[in-house]
Amino acid sequence: MEAQPNRTIPTLYEWAGGMEKFEAWTELFYQRVHQDSILEPVFRSMAPEHARHVAHFIAEVFRGPDQYSREEGSHYEMIHKHLGKHLTETQRKRWIELILDTADTIGLPDDPEFRSALVGYLEWGSRLAVINSNEESVSEPVDAPMPTWGWGETGGPYIPS
Repeated sequence: MEAQPNRTIPTLYEWAGGMEKFEAWTELFYQRVHQDSILEPVFRSMAPEHARHVAHFIAEVFRGPDQYSREEGSHYEMIHKHLGKHLTETQRKRWIELILDTADTIGLPDDPEFRSALVGYLEWGSRLAVINSNEESVSEPVDAPMPTWGWGETGGPYIPS
């Protein structure tokens, strides 16, 4: 029997197409947000660089470059951006619907394995955002690591005790 070559499994970041794809995805998504009656009020005063920061954050979670945590913020800071925003389940569901539709529009991979990981992360993160948005503080340590996401497994999201 012939030995199989040692193959490296690509990260979700690599499979998605790299930083250019993540930036295109979030740029188009936030353009659409501004035209959406449910989400526009939430993001009305969003900074112009918000879409790019979100792209870098998700890219890092999907095991891309650590640009977000090196230059733009931390997981702790991202959580704190949601505190006191009082997001609703209706807004969360619309956010999921719109970001997934945008993923289709820009051509993120649509194979079941990738989409399972993508949807898993977006559901996990958006549900935490809603929970945190209804709090005034959270107990996550300032130096909590960035979560990482992969093919069917997560790595390192902070679970409060």
